[in-house]
This record gives sequence, C-alpha cells and structure tokens, in this order.
Amino acid sequence: MTSIRVAIVGVGNCAASLVQGVHYYRDAEPDSKVPGLMHVQFGDYHISDVEFVAAFDVDAKKVGFDLSEAIGASENNTIKIADVPPLG
Repeated sequence: MTSIRVAIVGVGNCAASLVQGVHYYRDAEPDSKVPGLMHVQFGDYHISDVEFVAAFDVDAKKVGFDLSEAIGASENNTIKIADVPPLG
C-alpha cells in the first residue's frame, strides 16, 4: 500500500497538533478509539500511512527547519502530546 502524502501550508497550531497526533497514534490498533479521529483505519489506509512530504510557512523562525522543529517554533503554543523525531 502506498502512503498518503501530505503537504502543509502554514505550520501553526493546527498543523502542530496534526503532526504530533499522527506520530503519537501511528501504532494504534485499527479498532481502537482515538481522540480527534473518527477512524484509525480508513479503508486500506492506517494512520501510520500518513507521510508529511512538504511544509510551507512565512515565519523566519520556521523556514528552513525540519517540520519536527518548526511545529514548536515562534508563536505556536498548542499542547505538546508527543516528541516528533526529525521527518526529513
């Protein structure tokens, strides 16, 4: 199965929550209940199939940094639920 390739425009609080959530729940059982998601498994796809391939922002404190760093930079102040490793 191929991945779901996601590009993010605007690395703000919503993007930070999305990236952390995908990382945090990547090993969730297909039938488990996960806050913020209707389904862990959607058809043949699992949350672990989500792959962030690009992110765009205009804030100099985020531009040029790995997405895992940019989600915590500048004015972002969402609740931290996971330490996201470098995403490349």
